[in-house]
Amino acid sequence: MGIIKNNMSKIGYARVSSKEQSLDRQLEALEHVFKVFSDKVSGQSTKRPQLKAMLDYIREGDIVVVTELDRLGRNNKDLTTIMNEIQQKGATLEVLNLPSMNGIDDENLRRLINNLVIELYKYQAEAERKKFKERQQQGIKIAKGKGKFQGGKRKFEENDPRLNLAFDLYLKGYTDKEVEEQTGINRRTFRRYRQRYNIHRDKLKKHLNKNQSQINER
Repeated sequence: MGIIKNNMSKIGYARVSSKEQSLDRQLEALEHVFKVFSDKVSGQSTKRPQLKAMLDYIREGDIVVVTELDRLGRNNKDLTTIMNEIQQKGATLEVLNLPSMNGIDDENLRRLINNLVIELYKYQAEAERKKFKERQQQGIKIAKGKGKFQGGKRKFEENDPRLNLAFDLYLKGYTDKEVEEQTGINRRTFRRYRQRYNIHRDKLKKHLNKNQSQINER
C-alpha cells in the first residue's frame, strides 16, 4: 500500500546544472521531506520537467523545500514567477540556508517575514552578481594593463555558466573541494580564476551577518 499524501506535506526540489554533477548533497539535506523532484539542467533553461511536475503536484498548505534559493532559478525574473506560482497554489517556500521562521506561531506573520527574507536574499544575490561582473571587468582591465591577459587562451569565457555557478557556490561558503565536486572545475584552476576576477566572500559574509542580526533584533 502506497503512502497517502497528507493535507500538508513538505515537497522538495533539487537541481544541478549538468548530468555530470551530483545531486547527493541536496538530496541528503532533503531526506526529511515527503517527496523530492529533481532536475539535472541549468537554471537558465526553460526545460525543467521535474520543476513543472513539482509545481503541478503541490496543493494548498504544502511547503516547497529547497536547499538554496537559486536551485529554483538563476535570476530574479524566474524566481519571482516560480514563487508566485507556488503562492497561487496556496503553498509556501522554505529555503534551508535562510533563517527559519518556525518559531513564529502566527501563520500570516510567519509567511510575511519569510517572504521578506527571501526578497532580501534575492536582492542581495542579484547585487552580488552585478558586483561580480564589475569585478570581472576590472580584473580583465588590470590584467590587460599588466600585459598578463590573454583573451584567446582562457579555458572559461566571461559568461560561462559553469564558472559562474562555481563563483556562486564559493560565495555561499562552499569549499574548493565541494565546488570541484559540484562543477567539475579543478581546484587550482578555480583559485586562479578567483584571483583573476578578484572574487572574495569576506564582504558578502559581513553583509549577510549584518542582515541576520537585524532580523534577529526584530
